[in-house]
Amino acid sequence: MSCSTKNEKKFWAGTLLIVFISLVLVFLPTVSVFSQTAPKANNDSSSYNAKKRQYIDLLGSVFDFVHRNYVDEVDPEILYQGAMKGLMDSLEDPYTTYMDLSMTRDITDTTSGNFGGVGLQITKAVESTPEKPAYVEVSHPMEDTPGYLAGIQPLDKIISIDGTDTSTITMDEVLNLLRGEIGTTVDLIIRRGTSMEFPVTLKRALIEVPTVKYAMIGQTGYLRIIEFTPQTPQRVQDALDSFQKNNFTSLVIDLRNNPGGLITSVVEVADKFIDNGPIVSTKSRLTYENFMYTASPKQTTMPKNIPIVVLINQGSASASEILAGALKDNHLAYLVGERTYGKGSVQKPLALSATDGIKITTARYYTPTDTNIDKIGIPPDMEVLFPELTEQEQEAYIKFMEDEVLTKRVTNPNMSENEIAQLAKELNKTYPMNLSLLRRLIRLETDKVREPRLYDLDYDIQLNAALEVVQKKDFNKLVKEAKTLKELQQDAEAEDKDLATTTK
Repeated sequence: MSCSTKNEKKFWAGTLLIVFISLVLVFLPTVSVFSQTAPKANNDSSSYNAKKRQYIDLLGSVFDFVHRNYVDEVDPEILYQGAMKGLMDSLEDPYTTYMDLSMTRDITDTTSGNFGGVGLQITKAVESTPEKPAYVEVSHPMEDTPGYLAGIQPLDKIISIDGTDTSTITMDEVLNLLRGEIGTTVDLIIRRGTSMEFPVTLKRALIEVPTVKYAMIGQTGYLRIIEFTPQTPQRVQDALDSFQKNNFTSLVIDLRNNPGGLITSVVEVADKFIDNGPIVSTKSRLTYENFMYTASPKQTTMPKNIPIVVLINQGSASASEILAGALKDNHLAYLVGERTYGKGSVQKPLALSATDGIKITTARYYTPTDTNIDKIGIPPDMEVLFPELTEQEQEAYIKFMEDEVLTKRVTNPNMSENEIAQLAKELNKTYPMNLSLLRRLIRLETDKVREPRLYDLDYDIQLNAALEVVQKKDFNKLVKEAKTLKELQQDAEAEDKDLATTTK
């Protein structure tokens, strides 16, 4: 028995030693690598810099430790991307982000205003099945581009790009294959109809990002600004020149769903309308980011005393809000539509490699009356809202889309307005919705295979309201009496104080 006790003691002693060694092996790297402690927080710059240096070193140590010790082998790129996303997300700023390939490409297209491509507007279904492969479908080729000159037509399907089956890749991957250095070639297999297939080799050319579209509606110039790129100021000037040749008497600037773009671009556009004073200012903790953009009479090209209405909605953001705010604060335009998005900050993109980058907020911008609209937006002087669908209409709309009615019934892209109206009445019997909405959906379907129409007066109640306002005899009085953004915010603050006092 004593011998047994001795053996048990030896056994337990050995077991404890093994456990201790295991614990040391498990935790010792953690202690040796991450044993640094952060310096105490104070206002001393040297202490702050030491703290910053320590955390930079710590990030590198953690990256290396995880890469060497994780149970499975990990691609360093995955760890890098995760760390970058976490770093940007920690700021809790939706506009400061890590950008993957597709986001980097979008930023590059906006900042440059053009790219090397083939000039095909395309769509692609998200889901691909053996019965219905998600090949790339051509909506329409842009005029005078490589795709257009090669004879590619609307509804053609791109089966493969440089040997890659398009049904097996994402839209981002498709764009990455189609775009490239100007002068290089790309090989496509095109399917037309059900069985006709043929190869096409396209040489990439400079494709300009569409930023401005315009037309005359009666004696009113209609100017739609899609986004603000380096080309936008010249395209706006082209529109104004065209309007003057047609003796326009009023102007509607459509900024709906304009996500913004370059601050330098929108300042140049605003300077065409504003002849003196501030357009926008930027403020930051960084001295070199504090700047006041002012108008110059030499750059003003818009004739005086031409009534201007600006159309805005929830999709109007950033640079489009700068233009709307500048024209409003200077009492040069009347705003119609819905409250804007409310993005009052400025970002700078930074490329990290050929395939990724970051976008970081460096300043906030202020309108001519020194007003920041971040998370507030700009309210219209006249609110015009599209009617919401009733519960019955929502159900009808969902069924309408599920039944794929448009692809089955709209077989002629050249339908007349009378034919569109007749089809809408017929469909309304099965899918009870507002007739103007049904007509709108049919028109959009026909636009998929031709150049989309610039405006839709049958459906667009906001544009109709703008056209009515801009023709009013008392228009100048309306604009002069409209409150600036500073006055509107002061009124809102006063109301909040009154409400707080009443509640007490």
